[in-house]
Amino acid sequence: MIDLSMLLRRCASAGIAVASLAAVAVASGAAMAASPAWPQKPVSVVVPFPAGGSTDTIARMLAVPLNEKLGQPFVVDNRPGATGAIGATFVKRAPADGYTMMVASIGVYAVNPFLQKNLSYDPARDFDLLTVAVRAPNVLVANPGFPAKTLQELVSYMKKNPGKVSFATSGAGSSDHLTAALFWQKSATEGLHVPYKGGAPAISDLLAGQVDVSFQNINAVLQHIRSGKLRALAVTSDKRAAVLPNVPTMAEGGVKDVEVYSWQASPRRAACRPR
Repeated sequence: MIDLSMLLRRCASAGIAVASLAAVAVASGAAMAASPAWPQKPVSVVVPFPAGGSTDTIARMLAVPLNEKLGQPFVVDNRPGATGAIGATFVKRAPADGYTMMVASIGVYAVNPFLQKNLSYDPARDFDLLTVAVRAPNVLVANPGFPAKTLQELVSYMKKNPGKVSFATSGAGSSDHLTAALFWQKSATEGLHVPYKGGAPAISDLLAGQVDVSFQNINAVLQHIRSGKLRALAVTSDKRAAVLPNVPTMAEGGVKDVEVYSWQASPRRAACRPR
């Protein structure tokens, strides 16, 4: 059995490593931005997931001030597939001229290297990391029509109906998939994994009642929780989230050791460097 707690801790450590590089990389990027030679044309911002998910939303939020500050369009280019590996490989193969960037989640940088054999890119070598834009916990959400209204009720329901509760995820090996698998381990339950090609289609089917529950990044589903279209059962942070103060943590709901944070970071195609 995979030790998911260890894997997620290693992924979190990778996130810290990205953050430690951000100051150096941003300084380099600032110098490039100060040069009158850049940018002289639109910059492509690759999102390796479908439009409408949390990573896509963050990329579009970042593009607006970059457009305004640097005077050239920063155009979001969605290239989904293989839990982000297709888009990341596209960025790796792009010219190292500063005109191809990427905004991607923890899965692309820190999970795929552990779970995908023969990965066609190396996060540490192929990209110059610029910044960690967002770090936020996941939240376990259910369609309002699903019978369980609390985390305790969900666990009880799953134990009575093993393998029957469907968990939508943004793809095999994604943060939300690993969170679900960790939850099954720690709660001694079994769920039905339903992978999608990104968070947006997973959330869409969850809203439509095609699937039962999902661990999603809190920023991706916050509006649906507030509008009553989704029911929040628990957050994966060590403390309650400020934006959802009435939603308990996993530990408060009776399932300990399920603390997971997802993050989105932005690199550009790396310049040539020794291998």
